[in-house]
Order: sequence, then structure tokens, then C-alpha cells
Amino acid sequence: MTSPAAADATEAVLTRLLGLHPKKIDLSLGRTQSLLEKLARPQDKLPPTIHVAGTNGKGSTIAFMRAMLEAAGQRVHVYTSPHLVQFHERIRLAGQLIEDERLRQVLEDCELANAGAPITFFEITTAAALLEFSRVPADVLLLEVGLGGRYDATNVIDKPALTIITPVSHDHPEFLGTEIKGIAYEKAGILKAGVPGVIAPQSEAALGVIRDQAARLGAPLLVAGEDFHVHGEHGRLIYQDEAGLLDLPLPRLPGRHQFDNAAAAIAALRWLEPTFSTEAVEEGLGNVAWPARLQRLKAGPLLACAPADVELWLDGGHNADGGRVLGDAMADFEDKATRPLILICGTLATKDTASFLRAFRGLAQEVIGVPVAGDHAGRSAADVAAAARAQGIPASACASVPDALSYLKARAWPKPPRVLIAGSLYLAGEVLRLQGATLA
Repeated sequence: MTSPAAADATEAVLTRLLGLHPKKIDLSLGRTQSLLEKLARPQDKLPPTIHVAGTNGKGSTIAFMRAMLEAAGQRVHVYTSPHLVQFHERIRLAGQLIEDERLRQVLEDCELANAGAPITFFEITTAAALLEFSRVPADVLLLEVGLGGRYDATNVIDKPALTIITPVSHDHPEFLGTEIKGIAYEKAGILKAGVPGVIAPQSEAALGVIRDQAARLGAPLLVAGEDFHVHGEHGRLIYQDEAGLLDLPLPRLPGRHQFDNAAAAIAALRWLEPTFSTEAVEEGLGNVAWPARLQRLKAGPLLACAPADVELWLDGGHNADGGRVLGDAMADFEDKATRPLILICGTLATKDTASFLRAFRGLAQEVIGVPVAGDHAGRSAADVAAAARAQGIPASACASVPDALSYLKARAWPKPPRVLIAGSLYLAGEVLRLQGATLA
């Protein structure tokens, strides 16, 4: 069990590393590569690595792969970002979240090697993760890109076992621009010569860019809708590739978009290991867990604030494509059981709130804007509400998620509402902290 002193010591190192942030952010690999050289190139001492880029679905695809690989008895390292409740969630060592003492030590090792040079928090903590992954034996490393791909700090693995590009859409325009072709070019930067790439469903424009990059490098591709297929049928998940057809249980993660994420995971594992256990795939689909991705909140302090018999959902979706898949999921829920839909929404100022909310026109009865707590440059609750009204959705503003739920509780409902809390991963993390969640 982690002691308060160990937790405080780890937090102190993380705070110091935030202070190293350069005055100007430029997407490049130079700072990360320089630090890794001082650390004796841990990126060359890793287990076989699956590198995952994309706009949406990266974390879910990794969660599916992890569940399937662990069901097959393999030891799996995982690197994801951002975290929801505590930093440790980013680094999973052979199945377990990194412990405070190990985290503190590896962060201090990187801090010492960096010697005070300017470096972003993500860059130095990524170096720390790679260093720790090189020290602990495992069968596979699942490595998630933080932002973009080409110049992301994770893109220092010369020869991954395989790459995956999940759906590409608009996000982070301040770094990646607003053109899908340009965004796809950055994501395709993780492709490597001779290394196979699994490509999830893409727009025609994005897929064209990815194909061009793969052809230039000589990277073989396995493309969704061409080389592998997935659909739901009679409450089952039907997956097919050149190796044959699998009749599988539906994923534990709700939403039709998870069919595509599960399919990308299956395609990747079957390409790397053609005889990968069907039983492990089935077990992984049933056991997969990924917090704040259409997570049903069935207990905890927030339920006490909410209307009786509320159906309460939490998701970190925050961009136009995220809004679209959430809207589709809510429409599916409505088809199965009719309830008034209320969206409690908090967004960052850097995000296109209007595009996210557009998917809920004609679906949500009301949007309640809330602020995103902490130092995250969030929009005000009033601004979120105004953005909803501009989309033709009735809206109001509250000071917090608990206040929003209490506001709903005070009203009379002919039928208990369905409430979705979404708009930001930081908001989702705040909700989980309010719930007292500790993620393992």
C-alpha cells in the first residue's frame, strides 16, 4: 500500500518537472532524443511494441488489445495519456499501475539526466516511461501517441512490431491545423519502413494520405473495410479477415464505435500472431475496461445529488467526431428505452464546442454547461450554454456537476432522465475524483 509520504514525494517530482516546460512549444523529437541518449537509449531495449496514433479510439483500441493479450497469458506494458485521476494511470508495468516509489525513482533518474534543460512535461515523463519499460520484462508494449504522431515524444521507436492508426478527425488545431489531409499526414508519421500498419475506418482524404505515406516507406497496410470487416448481428460481433470469420460476443464497452476499435485490436493481434487464441479474443471482449468511455455510474456520491432512478453516463468525448459517436450511442439507447436526455457539458477553450454539441441537436432535451475545474483553460459554464443555444438546444449553466445534478433533482420528471456528462477528459477525471474512484 502506498504511504502518504511516498505519494507526496512523487507529486513533488512531478511538480518540479512541470517547471522545466520550454517558453515556446515546438513539436519535435530533439529534446526527447537528447534525453534518451543520456539514459543509454532505453527505446532500444523494449519488448515488441505496438504504436497507436489517431484522433479518437486510441485508448479503447489499446484497452481491447491489453485485455486480449492478458487473457492469452501475456505480460503487457501500457503507456497512455492523459490520466484521469492520478498520473500513475499513464504507466502500466506488466499488468500493474506503476507504484509511487518506482515512479518517483525513474522520474528523478530522468530529472538528473536532463540537468535542468528545457523540456515539456510530456517529453520527460514519456522518457521516464520508456526507461521503466526497459527495466521490467514484458511480452508486449502498447504505446499511445500523445499528440499527432510524427513529432510526438513516443515516436522514437525505430522498429515497432506494428502500428495502428485509429480514425483521424479534427482536434488540436493549434498544433495540427484544420485540414484533414494535414492531420492525417502527422498521424501517418508513426508508420515505419517494412512495419505493418492496421488502419481503422477513415475518411477518403485521410486514407489517401496514409496510403501515400505507407507506399513511400514500403509499409504494408491492413485496412478496415477492405482487409478486415466487422458488424453487429443478432447481439453478436461478427469479425472477418483473410484468416476466417469469428462469431464473437459484443464488447463490454458500449457504443457501436467500439465495434471498430475492437476490430482494429483483433486485426493487429491476428496479423502479429495468425493463430492468436479465439478464446482470448472472446475473454478480452468481455473483460475490457476503459474508464470514462461511456461508463455507467451506478453508485457513488453523485447519484445522491441526482434525480431518483437516473441513468447516469460519463464520457471523455470532446471533439466533433467524439460528439458524433456519443450522439449515435444515445440514439441507440433511446431506441431501446425512452428517457429524456440531458447533457452536462464542460469543455476546454481550445476545443470546438459547437461542433461537439451539434451531434445532440434534436436528441438532447437540454444542455447544462459547467466549468472544467483546475488549471485547464476551460470555457465558462455560460459560454458552453450559449454554444448549445446557438445549436438550437435549450441550455442553462451551473457551477459544478453536483450542482447540475441537484438542479435536475429539483425538477419533476414524467420519466427518470438519462444524463450524459461529457465534453472533456479533464471533466471526466473530475467526476471520477468526486466519485472517489481509484483506477487500477
